[in-house]
Amino acid sequence: MVWKPLRLPEDRDPRPVGASLTDVSRRFGLAAPAVLGAIFTDWEVVVGATLARHVRPVGLRNGVLMLDVDEPGWATELRFLHDDVIRRVVEVAGPGTVTELSIRVRTTRPNRRGGARNDEQTPSE
Repeated sequence: MVWKPLRLPEDRDPRPVGASLTDVSRRFGLAAPAVLGAIFTDWEVVVGATLARHVRPVGLRNGVLMLDVDEPGWATELRFLHDDVIRRVVEVAGPGTVTELSIRVRTTRPNRRGGARNDEQTPSE
C-alpha cells in the first residue's frame, strides 16, 4: 500500500487548533477549553485563597464541575457553599457552564513503606 496525502475539499481551509478543540470537546460533552481555562486560571478568585489551597477543580463535564478536596472537612464546607460556588463560577465562565458540583476527597497518607498514597472516596454531591 502506498501513502497518499489526504485530499480536502478546496473550500476547506485549515482551522485554528482552538476551534478544533472546542468542537471535539463539545462532541464528548466536555466544556470548551476557554471555559476550563477561565475556571482553572481564576480558581482562587472564585473560591478565595483559603479554600483554593484545599480544593482544586479537576474537570467539567455536562455542567458538573468535579472538585478534589484534601480533607473531608473541606468537602462539608463546599456542600455548605454549593450555590455560592456555582454562582461565582458562572460569573467567571459564563451562564449555563456549571450547574452542579461533584466533590471527592483525595487525601495523601503514608503507606506501609513510608511513601505517599492517594486515597479516593466515592464522589459526593
